[in-house]
Amino acid sequence: MKLYLSIALFFISFLGLPQDAYQPKKYVELQHPEWSKNATIYEVNLRQFTPEGTFKAFETHLPRLKALGVDIIWLMPIHPIGEKNRKGTLGSYYAVKDYYGVNPEYGSLTDFKALVDKIHAMGMHVILDWVANHSATDNALIKQHPDWYIKDEAGNFEPTPWRDYDDIIDFDYQQPGIRKYMTDALKYWVKETNIDGYRCDVASFIPLDFWENARKELDFIKPVFMLAESETFDLHRKAFDMTYAWSLWDCLHKITTKKMTIQSLTEGYIAEHVSIFPEAGYRMAFLDNHDKNSWEGNVFKNFGDGLKPAMVLIGTIDGMPMLYSGQESGLDRSLNFFGKDSITWKEHENGAIFKKLFELKHRNQALWNGDWGGKMVRIKNNQMSNVISFSRTKDKDNVIVIINFSDQAKEVILENEYHKGNFTEVFTSKKIELVGKDKLQLAPWGYLVLERN
Repeated sequence: MKLYLSIALFFISFLGLPQDAYQPKKYVELQHPEWSKNATIYEVNLRQFTPEGTFKAFETHLPRLKALGVDIIWLMPIHPIGEKNRKGTLGSYYAVKDYYGVNPEYGSLTDFKALVDKIHAMGMHVILDWVANHSATDNALIKQHPDWYIKDEAGNFEPTPWRDYDDIIDFDYQQPGIRKYMTDALKYWVKETNIDGYRCDVASFIPLDFWENARKELDFIKPVFMLAESETFDLHRKAFDMTYAWSLWDCLHKITTKKMTIQSLTEGYIAEHVSIFPEAGYRMAFLDNHDKNSWEGNVFKNFGDGLKPAMVLIGTIDGMPMLYSGQESGLDRSLNFFGKDSITWKEHENGAIFKKLFELKHRNQALWNGDWGGKMVRIKNNQMSNVISFSRTKDKDNVIVIINFSDQAKEVILENEYHKGNFTEVFTSKKIELVGKDKLQLAPWGYLVLERN
């Protein structure tokens, strides 16, 4: 036997590695749910969504969200909130007191199941916000399993290090017990309420192998959709369908409010997060969410006169566009995170813009998510410091986007020798023929979204 092994090792070293060692392999191993292929997503701040702040009251908004073009309803945590060390009058959604419970302020478990059923009946899907990294300081697990929590040098329970999170304490994922408990809890909500997946809070704070196993066990129940609050590529491989486009938000904020060039967008975000590794999965493109709105201001403050072109970009860039509660109604303030602060609902032009973009995403395969859509191909122009222009094509579908990220009018000359044809501008319905070396006039902060006829 030793002789045969020696001969085999000799030939391997002489001939080199097997030929298939050099064949490219697909990085993402998980299977995205088919229904997510051209989906959009909407984050629901249930407490502030209606004066009642309940599941039943939120149901009345579902027809409006469906008409807007929303496909995935992301509900911020629905669990009972800790009372010990509570922040503000109502506390943080993210200080979970009971992973198997429903916050009575929002309604009952029966009410929640009815909401999920109604969302499904309208052709939409629903994911729950899940807080696996930490619990409230009065969660029953603290007394039942104190060994499941991280402790400091003095033996005291410890909140997330370096953050102002004194209403929570962190779990220790080196303990098998918490891994099984949390996985079972994730499975419970899928089995018992038929939700379609999760948005996972601070997902990168938790060992990757936990998430990969949890995804495997969840998919055994039904195909789920998983969103990680992270920008880490590794999470896409076996655990998550989508991560955050934090860097995109940062780029757009600098470009629109600090009058920077678009270099950080094109050579930073797109080059490093889209073009180099497009098969890594979906990115969630957003201009607002509960963190940004609560701590850094509303979209009008954060993007100024550049808000509309930023909206157009997140609706057409490679990724899944996300709206936060009230954004379509022109929410122009930061919502109170720890108390009651109901949104005022009204018609607003921002809602009309997003509706147009979502309609385009649904019908035009070039803008679909992941491998279902077309990759971004840069079209060079004579205003490269301020104007981004690109094309996305899939099968017979094609969309060309030109956006002026400056407060100056621009005459844009496209180097579009390979991007010709007859198009319709999505927002004006104007017919435009591109013949090569086309000259286009863009107003300050102007944009064109061209759909091939």
